[in-house]
Amino acid sequence: MSRDVIIACDFPNAEQTLTFLDKFTEEKPFVKIGMELFYAEGPEIVRQIKARGHRIFLDLKLHDIPNTVKKAMAVLSRLDVDICNLHAAGGLDMMRAAAEGLTRPDGTRPLLIAVTQLTSIDQKRMEEELLISRPLEDVVMQYAVNAKAAGLDGVVCSPLEAGKVHQTCGEDFLTVTPGIRFAESESGDQQRITTPAQARELGSDYIVVGRPITAAGDPVAAYRRCLADFCGQTA
Repeated sequence: MSRDVIIACDFPNAEQTLTFLDKFTEEKPFVKIGMELFYAEGPEIVRQIKARGHRIFLDLKLHDIPNTVKKAMAVLSRLDVDICNLHAAGGLDMMRAAAEGLTRPDGTRPLLIAVTQLTSIDQKRMEEELLISRPLEDVVMQYAVNAKAAGLDGVVCSPLEAGKVHQTCGEDFLTVTPGIRFAESESGDQQRITTPAQARELGSDYIVVGRPITAAGDPVAAYRRCLADFCGQTA
């Protein structure tokens, strides 16, 4: 499986997003559209970015009762995105319903992955705020096992857990990993972080990189640095 860098386009509106993407004149990076941008602009921003030739990870993290998630995924299936996600904490029935709803009449669907634990959550917070007493890695692995059992294609996890997920669920089970920073960058609100090179060594399939690229003085150079460090290639 070839690795890739996904740029988190966490901008408040279409104008800023498209202005940012205009900087990439020689490449069409894989991009993530999250809640902030999607809720501001709706499905049209997905169509605009897709029309420009970008692959899209639609990061809406659905989490509700199975029937509601199934119906929401059926709506999202009409958008030509490449990856969708949901929260594994919603359980097996919810994940199975999501996959069913996302599947189009012709049998195709985007890749569907499950968020295990947010990279802003560490062991202390998980125990004190969520009242989950098991080791964080055990919780992530159980969520990954559940996602695979539900027929999903992979999980969102920290790079620190990517290798163990592959050992547990197979090399073809995708690991999409946020929490990526350059060595000199601040961690911000992330707790479980690595550099792009470390993520490669740990077994991540895709890294999701936001502020180290979007807030860089030269975003294109920062993106190419990520490609070189993570994929061993230039754009």
